[in-house]
Amino acid sequence: MLYHPLGKSALHVSEIAFGGMSLKGAEASDIALLHQALDSGINFFDTADLYDQGANETLFGKAFKDRRDQVVLATKVGNQLRPDGSGWDWNPRKDYILESVHHSLRRLQTDYIDLYQLHGGTLDDPTDETIAAFEQLQQEGKIRYYGISSIRPDVIRTWVERAHLVSVMMQYSLLDRRPEESTLSLLEANNIGVLARGSVAKGLLAGKPATEYLDYSPEAVQTVQAAVKAASGQQRSMGQTAMRYVLQHPAITSLVVGIRTTQQLEEALGAASAPALTPAAMQDLAAVLPDRFYESHR
Repeated sequence: MLYHPLGKSALHVSEIAFGGMSLKGAEASDIALLHQALDSGINFFDTADLYDQGANETLFGKAFKDRRDQVVLATKVGNQLRPDGSGWDWNPRKDYILESVHHSLRRLQTDYIDLYQLHGGTLDDPTDETIAAFEQLQQEGKIRYYGISSIRPDVIRTWVERAHLVSVMMQYSLLDRRPEESTLSLLEANNIGVLARGSVAKGLLAGKPATEYLDYSPEAVQTVQAAVKAASGQQRSMGQTAMRYVLQHPAITSLVVGIRTTQQLEEALGAASAPALTPAAMQDLAAVLPDRFYESHR
């Protein structure tokens, strides 16, 4: 397992990160899986206060309370659950963030959060107020660093210009190469770590039957699947080839993989140790479909 500095921070994170959103099993087996991931070299674990209405953070807290110094914990804020349980509303206000962090700290059973992320964002947000909340929490020692989770180029650009963020989490895969247009190069130039999610496109790049994805038809998805399978050969599974394509982009710091089973964990670990794609293979995979660009939020 390789470890990379996360942007300009002092954090060194494994190139495979454990995404906790998929965990929905029995507590004991989920904790055992988290421990297995840590023992296998993954030190970066990502959750959010929204996941399972906070229960996901509670699970992480129970799993790592005696091994806190061995893990980099990331969580997210900004989606406020409604009291009646009917859903959530977007809330990037300073007072809400300053209140929410205490609940996350309690559930995570820790005195500090390594990476606190805004779980979304729009140009209509009170961005300077939101940034002020993160800066205050950093000064108070409740968080070490902060970032955002967003696919919107205009929002990302605004945060790069105004904030001292160290990371951006975004969707990126062979079926969603939109970040390659400008966002990845912008973040790389500013030494901001990219945390890539969705690298196997809901399993479509790991062998699931082809279906529509974004604006791609099932036939287009099948074309990409065939190219991934051909590039895999005997060296990697399809999913590992898809993950390697993302991992090998120079802007990527870590691949956030949603893991629910031991098999999925082994698949992700295998991507880290699998043979690298050659530059020619990378180019061939990128050329399978025409480039797509973000049509909004530019």
